[in-house]
Amino acid sequence: MRRTDPEGHGPVRYGPALPGDGLPVLPALADVLAAHTRHAAGEPVGGAPALRDAADGYWTRRGLPAGRDRVAAAPGAPSLLLALTAALGGDVLVPRPCAAWWAPYARLLGRPAFHVATPAECGGVPDSAALLETVRRVRAEGGDPRLLVLSVADDPTATVAPPELVHEAVEAAQGEGLHLISDETWRDTLHGPRGTVLLSPAEMMPDRVTVVTDLAGALLPPGWPAAVARFPDGQAGQALHARVLDVLTALGATVAGPVAAAAAYALDEPEPVAVRRAAAVRLHARVAAAAHAAVVAAGAVARPPQAGRHLYVDLGPLRHALGAHGVGDAQELEDFLTARLGMPAPGGHRFGDDLGALRVRLSTGPLLAGTDEERTECLMSPAPLELPHVQRALISLKSVFDDLRDDAQRWEPPR
Repeated sequence: MRRTDPEGHGPVRYGPALPGDGLPVLPALADVLAAHTRHAAGEPVGGAPALRDAADGYWTRRGLPAGRDRVAAAPGAPSLLLALTAALGGDVLVPRPCAAWWAPYARLLGRPAFHVATPAECGGVPDSAALLETVRRVRAEGGDPRLLVLSVADDPTATVAPPELVHEAVEAAQGEGLHLISDETWRDTLHGPRGTVLLSPAEMMPDRVTVVTDLAGALLPPGWPAAVARFPDGQAGQALHARVLDVLTALGATVAGPVAAAAAYALDEPEPVAVRRAAAVRLHARVAAAAHAAVVAAGAVARPPQAGRHLYVDLGPLRHALGAHGVGDAQELEDFLTARLGMPAPGGHRFGDDLGALRVRLSTGPLLAGTDEERTECLMSPAPLELPHVQRALISLKSVFDDLRDDAQRWEPPR
């Protein structure tokens, strides 16, 4: 029977969180947090000068200087996206698929969120022709598209958009007068940084792009919510910054003092943070590559992961085998794989994909599960995939997908 009880699976109440790194907290970060636990004073809305200066330094090192007056901090990127959506008004455009937390905030504000197809090469950015057609259609139907949310290093697809495709999408958005929010949470987690070029839309259209970075992507543990936004220069950017601060004030959305201190430390990128980040990226890149090889060998389809701690898998080629297990849509696939794998496997419908498409996002963090000592050993080992607990997790993953491949071969009609 198909699911009749939707508890916990509503479009707003449930959404998969950012994939965690599965690693112990960096001791240097824990020390900073602990040193500030006795400070009772709250952080100001938008962040104290020390945090905003650290964010400015972070972006300056990436060729996107801002200045503290063009920066705002909040307890997680969702707070910033909600505030930006409220401040900008109008209808929202997002790629299909997109990060699970983008569209619900438009719905909470009563704003339509229109999904736009992505190019074959990557996710995260809309196909320029599809974007223009969607804007034309929405306006023809009386809509008011004003905001495009995109991500050049994408959750859920784990791809990095080629610069030429980013150029095309940004130029199309600019021609239609859209404001862009560039979610750059995963920009510091490129699996092959020397061979991958990441172009921020803010480099192309500095007066109409707001950059949002959730520090859970590469700098802080997910349980320490902090994110920063970089606003455009000029009067329009200043006005938007002020409106966002108004919304954050109304929400009471301030970063906790100890977390703000840890965030400022991490954004300064001292050696302990830089070394841990590099080691974590290398580790997750290896695990993601191994997981990708396992699902592709079983007959599923997935783009090679290029960033982040996840991969996006299309099990459409195994539909007949899954049907024998009562799986006919993404929700049923989510339930089936979550139970079989013993780890979250959110369906593609969480990310704006069609319910009927058999797609899931798999994360690499759960494949590192073990004691703190075992997880720390993963960072230090020259061959982390050969560690017993990681090897067991990958064998378990492979066996689930191999079983589906074998089932598909049994169900394949004779020629």
